[in-house]
Amino acid sequence: MADKYKIPNYFRQKYQLIATVTFTAFFSLVFMLVSIPFSHNVWFELGPSKAFMFTAAFFVIGLLVIIFSKRLMYSTRMNDMSYLQYVLWDIAEVLVICLLYTLFSRKGDSMGIIHLENNSFIRIFMNAIVYCFISLIFPYIIAGMYFAIIDKNNTIRLMNYANVVSDEPILPKDEQKITLFDNSGVLKLSLRLSSLYYIESDDNYIMVWYTDSKGELKKYMLRCRLKTVEESFKGSSLVRCHRKYIVNMDKVKVLRKEKDGYEIDLDNDLIPPIAITKTYAENVLGLLKRPEN
Repeated sequence: MADKYKIPNYFRQKYQLIATVTFTAFFSLVFMLVSIPFSHNVWFELGPSKAFMFTAAFFVIGLLVIIFSKRLMYSTRMNDMSYLQYVLWDIAEVLVICLLYTLFSRKGDSMGIIHLENNSFIRIFMNAIVYCFISLIFPYIIAGMYFAIIDKNNTIRLMNYANVVSDEPILPKDEQKITLFDNSGVLKLSLRLSSLYYIESDDNYIMVWYTDSKGELKKYMLRCRLKTVEESFKGSSLVRCHRKYIVNMDKVKVLRKEKDGYEIDLDNDLIPPIAITKTYAENVLGLLKRPEN
């Protein structure tokens, strides 16, 4: 599947799913509390009553359905999921919860716990769709827009100092600065490009491998996405070669063709060989073949 059809990386992060579920639960609870006095097509009720127990039980079960669904999404389909598949998955969540609401309504009505003017399956189910669309789809959209804005801001913040307008003389290539910000936009690390070897992804964090002023190999970890680094330093010698790695091509000493693909050695014996996956092989090889200016 082409990358342009896949959902962005920030939708695939565990913290994003946790935040979305938390916000959706809060939004749904507030919407339910606000709408109870004005709603004539739902049986939600507050106060010491059997109907309130039904209300609380349904809310908890609905929340568990969402948590299970997001957990299943994260562990199975997230890496290859398209926009359409993501939307259909969310719609399926809504339909399952609407079905649960309908079953709760029919069961509670037959037990005399709740009373509905029209207890037909279709009528209850259609009313539930309207309610769930507001209480679930709206917070999904709001959360998606929020994380899209955060991701865009992080990409803007994470920039090369060489691209900043300044009256200082332009530094030579090996003196270019790499500045790294965390997900909150806080500057965490600034170093010369000539000191950086590679950047490694570790779930929601990245590990930056570089040499200090004494020439010793060091590691610095910060909360940031590898995709943000890739987009921010496009056009520099930092190149994505693997789902987990960005390497400084100026540090490449050897490129080898192995049985399962290409590998590169950097000019530091303490760094193990780094694989080049098929997805990124064309870009890496094209850069190596490019003639020097």
